[in-house]
Amino acid sequence: MEYSMTKMEEVLEIQSLRRVIAAYLNYSAAAEEDVKRWERSYARLPPAHKELLAHLSKKYEAQRRCISINSFFILNMLQAFEPPFDMSQGDQLLNSENFQSDHHACNGHAAMVAYSSPSADVVAGGRVSNVFPHVTSDGIVSTSGESTFGEINSIRSCTADEEAAKLRQGEDRLTFDRLDDTGVKDECTSQNSASIGNSNVENVCTNGSCECQPKIDDSMNSYLGSMEFPGVGLDLHHPSLALHVPPADVDKVRCIIRNIVRDWAEEGAIERDQCYKPILEELQHYFPKCSRKRPPCCLVPGAGLARLACEISRLGFVSQGNEFSYYMLICSSFILNHTQGPLEWVIHPWIHSNCNVISDDDQLRPVYFPDLHPGSAGITEGFSMCAGDFVEVYSHPNQTEAWDAVVTCFFIDTAHNIVEYIEIISKILKPGGVWINLGPLLYHFADALSFSSQEEMSIELSLEDVKKIAFQCGLKLQKERTIETTYTANQRSMMQNRYFTAFWTMTKG
Repeated sequence: MEYSMTKMEEVLEIQSLRRVIAAYLNYSAAAEEDVKRWERSYARLPPAHKELLAHLSKKYEAQRRCISINSFFILNMLQAFEPPFDMSQGDQLLNSENFQSDHHACNGHAAMVAYSSPSADVVAGGRVSNVFPHVTSDGIVSTSGESTFGEINSIRSCTADEEAAKLRQGEDRLTFDRLDDTGVKDECTSQNSASIGNSNVENVCTNGSCECQPKIDDSMNSYLGSMEFPGVGLDLHHPSLALHVPPADVDKVRCIIRNIVRDWAEEGAIERDQCYKPILEELQHYFPKCSRKRPPCCLVPGAGLARLACEISRLGFVSQGNEFSYYMLICSSFILNHTQGPLEWVIHPWIHSNCNVISDDDQLRPVYFPDLHPGSAGITEGFSMCAGDFVEVYSHPNQTEAWDAVVTCFFIDTAHNIVEYIEIISKILKPGGVWINLGPLLYHFADALSFSSQEEMSIELSLEDVKKIAFQCGLKLQKERTIETTYTANQRSMMQNRYFTAFWTMTKG
């Protein structure tokens, strides 16, 4: 079904998306500040120590070159992005009388955009077509022509007061608490990332007027002035993108860079073999022969950069990834739809920290991606990405018993209420359907007060309680074991955070 967004909802979406894009644009300046800080520390050394460490000056310049290479990729990715909204309209709508009236008249139901990008089968030119799958009356997912990144097809619930409060707070209330190999929280992905939930506008509006004072950093401007891009829709020079963003937002960009390694680089194959391979093997066990005429349907909530959903599609499933984060969606869309061949792009993902480094060469090493070109991967027709909150999108009645399989990887602990997640998973599975899960229980809202000014709901159950809830929802345990793995780890780092994840297969009925 389609749902038209109110002006207030559209403004909040635009403000949220602007902040995400601004974080990407501020990456270079923030990284440069880190290098300058390292140089200031070096400058304070006594002369004898400077002489011993003279090579550090060259290392800092090498890190600057790596930052430039990362920035080049980011700018290409942003320029290829086609926003689902007219990004120039937010300020006008915000100040309009109709917006003020919508703000006060909202009766508790607001629109949630679910973006169908990218998708399905490979077409000429190596582009993955944007085909949005919809669930028909008989529960079969089908495709219905091409669509843009901004198709609206699902509903979310909120109140005008809630949304206005989020806008006023100016806080990034949704963060992702996965520990990476640096020992810090990985704050960018899945249900808890900054993005579509309209909660990511930092001090944008005061008394109905917008304040966008800072400018895009000079290093980014130098690239923007010298590069030629294809004629697509995002104006990176637009004043509305000249936002000051907090360091946590730029950290999410660095997180995305690490996630590229996990999902789309040869170096990430270690983690993919640990996490994705067991899931794929289970799917092949339960669906040994996928019919081309009536392929099984598999949902992947918290799809991130979409590699797992892509691999499931290659097995012959109609696969749909669900993702909440604009950070993730922008990057996954670029990789799936705009890469021309394998190993086309290069990044330097490990340059942002000098801790636990074995050698400078390890820290500065390049990583090429994608190791698998999506346009040549044999994707099954019907592959899609649906943007939105898992609960709000898949609690819709048309999702009931629509899916043959649900795959959750590092996902279920992103819930405010994990019981609700499990209920929805059971509800959307067909009788006999399969739920395959892998992940820890690092509940993301358990320490919400560390990143939010208000208390967040967080139901934190033990693994035994989680399984009991699943059984009460009509799911039966078929297989269970523990899998040791890392998450976006630098395999050459002296520090590795390891998870002993729960891996299980459950069936419905």
